[in-house]
Amino acid sequence: MALLKVRFDQKRRVRLAQGLWLLNWLSVLAGTAVFGLGLFLKVELRKRSDVMDNAESHLVPNALIGAGALSCALHALAGRVCYDALDPARFARWRPWLRPCLAACALGHAGLLLAALCCLLLRGSLEASLALGLRQGLRFYRDTDTPGRCFMKKTIDLLQIEFRCCGNNGFRDWFEIQWISNRYLDFSSKEVKDRIKSNVDGRYLVDGVPFSCCNPSSPRPCIQYQLTNNSAHYSYDHQTEELNLWVRGCRAALLSYYSSLMNSMGALTLLVWLSGVTATTGLRYLHTALESVSNPEDPECASEGWLLEQSVPETWKAFLESLKRLGKSNQVEAEGADAGQAPEAG
Repeated sequence: MALLKVRFDQKRRVRLAQGLWLLNWLSVLAGTAVFGLGLFLKVELRKRSDVMDNAESHLVPNALIGAGALSCALHALAGRVCYDALDPARFARWRPWLRPCLAACALGHAGLLLAALCCLLLRGSLEASLALGLRQGLRFYRDTDTPGRCFMKKTIDLLQIEFRCCGNNGFRDWFEIQWISNRYLDFSSKEVKDRIKSNVDGRYLVDGVPFSCCNPSSPRPCIQYQLTNNSAHYSYDHQTEELNLWVRGCRAALLSYYSSLMNSMGALTLLVWLSGVTATTGLRYLHTALESVSNPEDPECASEGWLLEQSVPETWKAFLESLKRLGKSNQVEAEGADAGQAPEAG
């Protein structure tokens, strides 16, 4: 027994074809938007690839780009089919291709759904990539003379200024690394020698931060050095002075920025997926309604359309049986090929 059977007359079939034509072309525009959002996210990630550890974060934009392009192609094809369905002569050439077209649309919708889920669920991998990439980027901040790393200082400074952040988890991250190059240290100074000797690794560590950590909204001039020494500055308490530097770490700032982008893109992709599923369901009804016309010479006669020819369990059982037959046919072909090779070997 057919599932979700609906009766159509000539007028309802024409209205369905016209509505599906419009919906499919709207889905093409929506797929173009998904494709564009994937490109935008990829560009945004590449801008800050120097502070990311690996390329796993590009899985989301690549999925959006692929799903958007596939959605555009499939819905453009479906829109053409719906337009030709208004003319029985033009629609006749599409009859052998409608089932593969519907199957391709179903696969495309599955890809679109996976892309939306990637946007909503891959926050953890992005956070891990940012954490390790920023940690390495801070260590290379001082290497302005090293080929391949001379740009890292500019990258980190622009990042902290743009996102109003400081360090990886906070400004105290700068206390644990030597971010001042040795070429700018006076090794004849007793203070510099004492600081280097006080560290096992021989690093010059200070309780200071780069200028890009300064908050321009602070009412006093920025305090970059001796941040934990209250006596070094007038009317200063490092535990309550929150306006002097950006308090939030860059990992949290970047994660918030990219998470908001990915959540918005995931929600939009889900809407595009829902629109595509609706268009494909309507195309299935149009296909079955036109196939079940009892008298092809009388296009105005009534017909019935359905979503599945049988119930869901019967359809699933038939699908499994078709897979078994396909597997058996492949096995027989392989055995025939082996039998043909045996006499040659003899």
